[in-house]
Amino acid sequence: MKLAAALVTVYLVWGSTYLAIAVANRSLPPLLMLSVRFLIAGALLYGWSLWRGDVAAERPGRRQWLSAAAVGALLLVVDTGGVAWAEQRVASGMAALLVASVPLFIAVLDRAFFGIKLGFGAAAGIGTGLLGVGLLVGPSGKIDGLGALVILVASFAWAAGSVYARVAPLPRRPLLSAAMQMLCAGVLLAVAGLAMGEGSRVHPGAVSAASLGAVAFLIVFGSLVAFTAYAWLLKNASTSLLSTYAYVNPAVAVFLGWALAGEHVGSKEIVAGVVILSSIALLVFGRDARVVAEPTAESLAPYIRRQDARVVELPRTVPQLSDLRRIAA
Repeated sequence: MKLAAALVTVYLVWGSTYLAIAVANRSLPPLLMLSVRFLIAGALLYGWSLWRGDVAAERPGRRQWLSAAAVGALLLVVDTGGVAWAEQRVASGMAALLVASVPLFIAVLDRAFFGIKLGFGAAAGIGTGLLGVGLLVGPSGKIDGLGALVILVASFAWAAGSVYARVAPLPRRPLLSAAMQMLCAGVLLAVAGLAMGEGSRVHPGAVSAASLGAVAFLIVFGSLVAFTAYAWLLKNASTSLLSTYAYVNPAVAVFLGWALAGEHVGSKEIVAGVVILSSIALLVFGRDARVVAEPTAESLAPYIRRQDARVVELPRTVPQLSDLRRIAA
C-alpha cells in the first residue's frame, strides 16, 4: 500500500509540476524561483527530521553532505533547473515528453557502470525512444532547439543522479536525505541564478498571484510530497518499476498544458509522444524479462549496507563504482 501511494504521488504530482513551473516563470526568474522553493522545502523537512530525531540518529557528516550535494546538484540543479529554464522556450507538455527519455538514459548508465545486460526488448526501447525524440525535435519540429537540448541534458543528469543515489552514502531516512539534497540544491541554484543575472529580473511588485500560487504548489506538493516519495522509492522500488512514472507524467503534463494553458498539441506531437512512451514500455518489459540470479543494480546498495553491518569494527568507506562493477559481474 505504501509503495502504491508513493508511485501514484510521483505519477500525478510531478505531471502537474511542469505547468506550475511555466506559470511561476511568468513573473519570476526560473533559477532563483527554484532556489527559494528548495530552500524553504528543505528547511521544513530538515526541521521535521530534527523534531523526529532523525538527525540525531543519523548524525550526517561531511561524507553524507557531499553526497547530498552531488545528488541534489544532478537531480535538482541541472535537471529541474534546466527544465525550468527551458520552459521559457518550450511548452510544458512538450518538456514533459522530452523528460520521458530518463528511463532510456538510466538503462544505458546501468549497462555502462553496473554491467547490467540489455535484452532485445530493452535495446529496441532505447532505439524507439531516440526515434521519438528525433520526431519531436527534428528539423521540421516546432520545438525550440536550444530548449530541447537543455531538457535532454537535464534528463541525462536526472538519470545519473538517480543511479548514483542508489549507492551513494546518503542518510538512510528518506526525509532527511531529501532535505539535505534540497538545501544543497537551493544554495547552488541561488549562485547559478545570480551568476546568470537573474537578480536584476526580480521585481517584487510585479510578481503575480498566479506565480506565487504556483511556487507554493511546487514547495508543498512538488518538493515536500513528491520528491520525498521519489527519494523513498529510490531505496525501496526496483528501477523498472520506478521508471514507469515516465508513462503518466507526460500524459498529465500535456493534458494540463492543453486544457489550462492553451498549449498547442498537434498530430506530430501526439505521434512523437506515443513513440516515446512506447519505447519506455519496451524498455521496462525488456528489463523485467531478464532472468538474473546475481545482484541487480537496485539491490547493490542494500547488499553493501549488509556487508558494512557485519564488519562494524572497520571504518565505513564510500563504495566505489569499480567495486560495484565487480559485485555485479
